[in-house]
Amino acid sequence: MTAQPIHPHEPEQRVPRNADGIAAALDGPRRMEFYRELLAAAPEEAGGVLRHWWCEAMLDTDPNGDLLVAAAIDGTLPITSVADAVRRRREAGLPVE
Repeated sequence: MTAQPIHPHEPEQRVPRNADGIAAALDGPRRMEFYRELLAAAPEEAGGVLRHWWCEAMLDTDPNGDLLVAAAIDGTLPITSVADAVRRRREAGLPVE
């Protein structure tokens, strides 16, 4: 018999979902823009600012980022509807704003 963890270990994300992780992933000018937006945000807006900039940081650090940009410019980037995206997020137990 083997012991299994209650919460399975998930691989670490490329960019931690916190202000320090996001800032570390952004270059100088974008890091300053992130901090300006975060510091200017009202408490109820801070979560949205963090989510927006986490997405930016994930794109900036994506090893295939150049391919995504090229596909977007070429019009070959796969697309989905907002309804499908909301449904997938709800099924995954993620927040929907």
